[in-house]
Amino acid sequence: MKNNILITLFAMTLFFGCRVHELSVNQDKQKKVITENINIPIREYSIQSVLWQQHAAEYRALTYQAFYLAQMRLNDIIANKVDLKKPLAIVTDIDETVLNNSPYSGKQVELDEDYNTLRWTEWVKKKKAAVIPGALDFFNYAKSKSIEVFYISNRSINQKNETIDNLQIIGFPFADEAHVLLKDSLSGKQPRRLHVQETHEIVLLLGDNLSDFSDVFEERSTMERNRNVDSLKAFFGKKFIVLPNTIYGDWETKGILEGKHNWTNFQKDSIRHQKIISY
Repeated sequence: MKNNILITLFAMTLFFGCRVHELSVNQDKQKKVITENINIPIREYSIQSVLWQQHAAEYRALTYQAFYLAQMRLNDIIANKVDLKKPLAIVTDIDETVLNNSPYSGKQVELDEDYNTLRWTEWVKKKKAAVIPGALDFFNYAKSKSIEVFYISNRSINQKNETIDNLQIIGFPFADEAHVLLKDSLSGKQPRRLHVQETHEIVLLLGDNLSDFSDVFEERSTMERNRNVDSLKAFFGKKFIVLPNTIYGDWETKGILEGKHNWTNFQKDSIRHQKIISY
């Protein structure tokens, strides 16, 4: 009799223990579903970056500083160009290097939407991108020294007319069919840089993204990007001039988000929080 009571009590303990565990698991699943359904604004995380590039005097100071350094380097190169047999050229990116597209980023915040081709095309067609502070003076200075400028951008080749118009409206030199090289089938810029190199000596490269300078930064993780910067540190400020851009770039898409494009908004938010370094 005593043994039967003990067996019954043991069975009841197992049953209720399993039920409590099952309820706990179900509650955890419910919490996860509820948490993932929280409406996190898509562009909330980028508001501070957009505000900084549109309003911070520090941003303007950094762009003036970059172009001042570029001019100093150009003067040094011109003074010591005896061994350079080809015509000299500068290769520059366009977006966030010579043209300011932060109003497009502002529209993304306003509408709370990720990048999409239709909205970007709408912005490009307006031809209203303003000049990055310091850019126009520098490139006109380069022209005055008989240095050609090639604009290598990953804007679609279908946007070439609007892009050239926008550059011409501002007054950029060499804003023509031959010097504006946009993306066709390949997004990598190395083939276009090599095309320029066939006829010219590239003495300076300017951009806001490391892939504007070398293909060693293409499709790389954050760790690889940083390691490659360290290995090429002698080029920065000498041949590579970097413009600030906190709003977007490979540092985010290829680095923080690991080159994956199918993360949910909730997952992206979680990844950003996980990769913050604290103490």
